[in-house]
Amino acid sequence: MKEFGYERAIDVSGAVALLAEDPGARLLGGGTNLVDLMKVGVERPTLLVDVQELPLGEVVFTRGGGLRIGATVTNSDLAAHAEVRRHYPALAQAVLAGASGQLRNMATVGGNLLQRTRCGYFADLAQPCNKRTPGSGCPAPAGEHRNHAILGASEHCVATHPSDMAVALAAFDAVISYETADGPGELAIADFYLPVGETPHIETALPPGALITGVTLPPAEVAARSRYRKVRERASFAFAIGSVAAALDVQDGVVREVRLAFGAVASRPWRARVAERALTGGPADAEAFAAAADAELAAAEALPENGYKVTLMRNLVVAVLGELAEEAAR
Repeated sequence: MKEFGYERAIDVSGAVALLAEDPGARLLGGGTNLVDLMKVGVERPTLLVDVQELPLGEVVFTRGGGLRIGATVTNSDLAAHAEVRRHYPALAQAVLAGASGQLRNMATVGGNLLQRTRCGYFADLAQPCNKRTPGSGCPAPAGEHRNHAILGASEHCVATHPSDMAVALAAFDAVISYETADGPGELAIADFYLPVGETPHIETALPPGALITGVTLPPAEVAARSRYRKVRERASFAFAIGSVAAALDVQDGVVREVRLAFGAVASRPWRARVAERALTGGPADAEAFAAAADAELAAAEALPENGYKVTLMRNLVVAVLGELAEEAAR
């Protein structure tokens, strides 16, 4: 492992100043992703800036009934928070599905948003990878790609984003706050993760030297009637091969509002807006749910070994929305 410096930040301005002084600096929260990548040589920071003690560890109500989640809130505390479980249950479920209790105790909200792909080629320095070394190539389409993207990919990268939490945040239109040496800023989660295109190594729209300070969930009554469902290849904790965050408001059998986001199918959480538009104002039944899923997945471009994800996601949408519709009818 390459030698690196270590500094513990005690305030946001100090952390941002350290990042500005050293372009090779990286932020250290729980370290559940960064440290692993350092061990295999993918990440080689010159300085680690420990942000665990920054005053960003609270979950509070915002005006109007939304929630503000600090960047250093641990995944365990987020999932256990009474207001998160009451008003945004899919978010709590997504966090609980994401990792073991030991990892959730360490992992932070800010770090979860910035975790890197788990593509095997990305983590293997003996293999080319455009995300790790721009212009070196992507071996996945001709190699191992069973769990890779079916939506929004490009010839330059077909890796998927690993976060469960971010899928639920995408469904609820989260806004990510950050701080830089030039001052504060905000990004809607729809703009936070960039399309893979020709630059898969540029994953977010965060400015250089930015520190995530928190996530705001806007008020959304429909979010209280939400669910997160994850499919994985083994019963113990594993990364998704497909997941859905859904919220549904039904009145007299008609969909008044619906939120849908997919995970493990693209390089970023995939907001299923085509499906949402197809469902809004229509019947809340299995036929409509399937047709909406088909409309969203019409853009899928599967590789030889991951076409199963199209059927999986269709069935997942029908199952989750069906459960929510049944609950609404009680």
